[in-house]
Amino acid sequence: MTDRPKFFDDLAGVAGGAISAMAGLREEAEAMLRARLDDMIQRLDLVRRDELEAVQELAANARAGQEAAEATVTTLETRLAALEARVAVLEAPDADAVVPDEL
Repeated sequence: MTDRPKFFDDLAGVAGGAISAMAGLREEAEAMLRARLDDMIQRLDLVRRDELEAVQELAANARAGQEAAEATVTTLETRLAALEARVAVLEAPDADAVVPDEL
């Protein structure tokens, strides 16, 4: 058997060390890039989708409540106008007149 020259063993050791160093640099570069991206995203003040959907649902519920309240107010205003008309007829100087049924 012939022995390999020591030069090739040394070269293989240097190559293995360089590959390990490159892998470490790659991992460090990825970590730095990830940290920079996270920092940029934080500075952009972005909102996560689930938070946006929750706010949209709250806004839709508030709008539905507002529309229901507006309908109730309209109904109450109509009833108040009818009652005021009825009181005005009853307080009229001609109070002996018959009050119409539709009031």
